Amino acid sequence: MHPFCCVPPVPVSPAASAAAAATAAASSTVAGAPAGVKLNEIVGGGISGILYKWVNYGRGWRPRWFALHDGVLSYYKIHGPDRIVLSLETERGAKVIGEDSLRRLSRPSTSSSSSAHSNGHHLPRKPIGEIHLKVSSVRESRSDDRRFSIFSGTKRLHLRAETREDRAAWVEALQATKEMFPRMSTSEMVGPGDTAAAVAVSTERLRQRLQQEGVSEAAIADSERIVRTEFEVLHKQLVLLKQKQTLLLDTLRQLETEKVDLENTLVDESQRQSKEYGSTSRSKNEKYSEGSASESDDYNEPQDPAEDETDDDENIYFDTRDFLSSSSFKSSGSDFQRSEAGSDDDDDYPMDGIDTSMKSVGISYPYVRRRKKLPDPVEKEKGVSLWSMIKDNIGKDLTKVCLPVYFNEPLSSLQKCFEDLEYSYLIDRAYEWGKRFDAPYISYAKTQGNSLMRILSVAAFAVSGYASTDGRSCKPFNPLLGETYEADYPDKGLRFFSEKVSHHPMVVACHCEGTGWRFWADSNLKSKFWGRSIQLDPVGVLTLEFDDGEVFQWSKVTTSIYNLILGKLYCDHYGTMRIQGNNEYSCKLKFKEQSIIDRNPHQVQGVVQDRSGRTVATLFGKWDESMHYVMGDCFGKGKGSENFSEAHLLWKRSKPPKFPTRYNFTRFAITLNELTPGLKEKLPPTDSRLRPDQRCLENGEYERANAEKLRLEQRQRQARKMQESGWKPRWFAKDKATDTYRYLGGYWESREKGSWEGCPDIFGQVPNDLMITD
Repeated sequence: MHPFCCVPPVPVSPAASAAAAATAAASSTVAGAPAGVKLNEIVGGGISGILYKWVNYGRGWRPRWFALHDGVLSYYKIHGPDRIVLSLETERGAKVIGEDSLRRLSRPSTSSSSSAHSNGHHLPRKPIGEIHLKVSSVRESRSDDRRFSIFSGTKRLHLRAETREDRAAWVEALQATKEMFPRMSTSEMVGPGDTAAAVAVSTERLRQRLQQEGVSEAAIADSERIVRTEFEVLHKQLVLLKQKQTLLLDTLRQLETEKVDLENTLVDESQRQSKEYGSTSRSKNEKYSEGSASESDDYNEPQDPAEDETDDDENIYFDTRDFLSSSSFKSSGSDFQRSEAGSDDDDDYPMDGIDTSMKSVGISYPYVRRRKKLPDPVEKEKGVSLWSMIKDNIGKDLTKVCLPVYFNEPLSSLQKCFEDLEYSYLIDRAYEWGKRFDAPYISYAKTQGNSLMRILSVAAFAVSGYASTDGRSCKPFNPLLGETYEADYPDKGLRFFSEKVSHHPMVVACHCEGTGWRFWADSNLKSKFWGRSIQLDPVGVLTLEFDDGEVFQWSKVTTSIYNLILGKLYCDHYGTMRIQGNNEYSCKLKFKEQSIIDRNPHQVQGVVQDRSGRTVATLFGKWDESMHYVMGDCFGKGKGSENFSEAHLLWKRSKPPKFPTRYNFTRFAITLNELTPGLKEKLPPTDSRLRPDQRCLENGEYERANAEKLRLEQRQRQARKMQESGWKPRWFAKDKATDTYRYLGGYWESREKGSWEGCPDIFGQVPNDLMITD
């Protein structure tokens, strides 16, 4: 029998028995733990000490002060302005684990600390995080005898002790505390009070009412029996449902642990084989220190890069499921009605040929008929295992890994940049808001100003770019150096152009001109393969400038692709996005990272603040569904969710296409690689639509597409040497002041003239003047 099983978390009667049991157990030590860790220290002053918490790949392991008390594990910062005040006085009665912890307690207090402790008063100890052990599981690392993790179903802590003995002490204390604070019993699930007494009260009121009606005593007794019987049935059903819910949560936690174990086993086996054949280099992985896949198999799950910011806050993501019904929200005004990009109809456009999303902002663009499906495949696709292709590339940059064409989608990264502008009507709407500051029919426009509604529309646009990534598991083609892509969409009122301006690092620059606005960006993805997932960290700034001089800038959040080995592939976006404006308002959006038992994933929440830091509007929604806003601060302390009934719809995702594709393309994505009649003759030889491997893949000619891809990759190996020898992009130049690529102009003028001098045939054979030998 475990020495703690006889000690209940609360006193029970008879009192003498409880006292005797507690006294007997208090004298025993934790089995297998170092001497000195006793039960009375766990249930009394608790356990405390320094553990190293994994934050992210940028910050690595950071020391935190952990305190275990009353079944709750809390942790505090020990550096910086928000650090915890530690002394022998504050930790009196607690068992301190670790020599470093004891040394820190023995240090003399600073003057500020001494003044704070004067007269016996201490500064408030506010934890930056808590874990309730009664709903958590503890798991020791098999690859490092100092590490362990705690999983609560929605949050996971990766921790590291100073020594193996310290880890054993912590794990033993945590496991013992879990047994002292068990899961809720059946009586606790149902609620306090005696069921029979509750029924007696109910039947007494029933008896009085029936007696007032003159019902016979026999009928009253029969009615009381029926009520008791029905209540007992409902009571049993409720208990059964609660038990099933508890079992389901336990099963999910167990499955999560088994899933991680299985994946780690596969990764370990792959690395072992790689080492035997000498196919991997340990020196390359050492630079990733404790975040590498080879050293930290249990901790290679990417963390939120904004955790160092959100670690201090208690960011609670409420369940938006109840608030996202279409009937729960008001429109944004008479001329700014909710827009769904005309996707609720079978056709993309109504009978008058005007996109309904443009009608919503009072702009009329011409109708252009575009294709609604991809060509039928010529060949039958072959099944290829992704894991078999990338298992030898753990810890490497995937932009340097050559994969067969079967893992690509028939779009290039240049075209993917334009796909972010699918909901460009939001920018048109933002431009119109700037012109309609004194709109008399919009009451809150007068009080909040046009810049507020403008930044709300810009924020919705920034989120909408992620909607097309839902269900997209294939990789876009990596453009060749100097490859370009144009998109002339008069039906959206814009012209877009992009070019690959650098090969190593791979940088894509783009420029777009719309009605009253300009948009430009250069982007680079730093990718990392972690065995069971791929992490993509975007580098670059997106800029939106309106004709009236207002400018907004933001950067994208981290993207990860999971279940490369087992399960269904899916992607998730997480982190913090800040939209900075040069006028009065700025916006902060937080993308919640998805967990294994998250019933409501893909949540996004944010606030708009003025220059003084006051929150003037609140945004919430999902990046794959819709975004809404409410005036004022709805996430402040003590504020409930009742204000969300007054939410207004900013953006809603378009409906899927009539003809689904294996790539899960949206209606807009299906049109990106289309060669409309007469377009081929106007394009430069560098346009992505003319790339042969991409065109063959779209047509379903898989064998030919794979052969063309291999040929172009051979040609692409010359790109780095070309770049080192002085190659410069044709249409973009690097701005030394901002270190970004800006459009030089001239492309659309050359297109009008049909003059493409200086644009080589990059998809053909390698010209002799471009051949560079070692």
